[in-house]
Amino acid sequence: MHIAFLNPQGNFDAANSYLTEHPDFGGQLIYVRELALAMARLGARVDVLTRQIIDPEWPGFAAAEDDFGEAADRVRIIRLPFGGSEFLAKEDLWPVLPDYVTAIRNHYGDALPDYLTAHYADGGYAAALLRARTGLGFTFTGHSLGAQKMDKLKVSTENYPALESRFHFSKRIDAERLAMDLADRVVTSTTAEATEQYAHPLYAGAAPLEAAGFEVIAPGINGKIFHPDLDRDPIDQRTVQPGEFDRPQVIVSSRLDPKKNIAGVVEAFAVEPALAERAGLVICIRGMDEPWAEIEQLKDEERAVLGPILDRIDQAGLRSRVRFLNIGSQQALASTYRSLAALGSVFALPSLVEPFGLAPIEAAACGLAVAATKNGGPSEVFGQGGGVLFDPENPVDIAGRLIEALSRAPELRAHALESIVPKYTWEETAERYFAVIQEALAQSEAAITEPAALDAGPRIRQWLESL
Repeated sequence: MHIAFLNPQGNFDAANSYLTEHPDFGGQLIYVRELALAMARLGARVDVLTRQIIDPEWPGFAAAEDDFGEAADRVRIIRLPFGGSEFLAKEDLWPVLPDYVTAIRNHYGDALPDYLTAHYADGGYAAALLRARTGLGFTFTGHSLGAQKMDKLKVSTENYPALESRFHFSKRIDAERLAMDLADRVVTSTTAEATEQYAHPLYAGAAPLEAAGFEVIAPGINGKIFHPDLDRDPIDQRTVQPGEFDRPQVIVSSRLDPKKNIAGVVEAFAVEPALAERAGLVICIRGMDEPWAEIEQLKDEERAVLGPILDRIDQAGLRSRVRFLNIGSQQALASTYRSLAALGSVFALPSLVEPFGLAPIEAAACGLAVAATKNGGPSEVFGQGGGVLFDPENPVDIAGRLIEALSRAPELRAHALESIVPKYTWEETAERYFAVIQEALAQSEAAITEPAALDAGPRIRQWLESL
């Protein structure tokens, strides 16, 4: 079976060279990479179709073809030329997505793949266009949805024009609606994602009305990287050396993005002295060794996130309790987790909303106790034990739950390693996708007409006026 993954904003390369260095680079890239490789191990031939970028600031994305460093005979990264040569943020891709579809048609000619999997809103829109032009079926995996981002940003009739200009919500919502409506199946990571996020009023009439329209397929973790065996890390290759820390730590690892809410954990340490006395805080941010000295090197939006965090650390007198680590790879991150797990440390996921939350499962697989946001997927994964949940907008609650997790670290670690981590493997994820694809291929589909130009602006304005 020949499967193409549509991921125009993906910017993949073999070494994950820029993971977390831009808001467009994050968990979605790992998801696509690991799923593609797992499908290949099950016998598929997989193409990841993304955009060619010839830009000196992003030198890893120039080659027309690449691979992930394994299964190169079965998995290809195909970078297609469209939208010019310079890097474009995902919000700026909408006008050139029809050119992406044309580039895909030109690349394959008559030798089309058997099936498509579409990722994120832009991939979903491209899949809808391809379905109209070729008849190819597709699954749609949204990863995160525009309506939830609008809610988190508290979009109103007053601020909508400015936020629309920046994020192009009208195109994103319309693209998501098209993808939901035309996909053979909408893939979600949790039941809550299907029943809550896709039930948003902005998706009424497009999202599946019944559970049969969804397929809940949890992502997996790479067990070769994320495991609890510290002895497999040579001492000279560990990112944290023995004796470097003298107490348990609370670990936060994410990019500098307001919705990731690193500031919420810093505030928890500031308002609850008992937490700062009990543990230190480790913040893993790729590319930064000395944030106070290097903040001016960041982009404006990243400085806007990090600046208040550094100010709050200083105001609360927490510099001696906070350590920033520059972690450059998944392997280094996993090694850090294992070393700190040996101290009874806790991984914190303070996102305002987290659609699924693969990061805490990876941390749990390395032996860390987990404390996570109650909003989104973590409540489904860790809500029945194996972790503690908190309100990410309440620093006092965050602090209390972190102290609880530190106190229960051995118990939470054991529960997660025994009952949670084994459920999440990429092989299981790939098998579930295969089942959906095979079912879809067995059914004949009627032709569809070419979708109209994207613009959900009137729909959004009507919804905002009704609030």
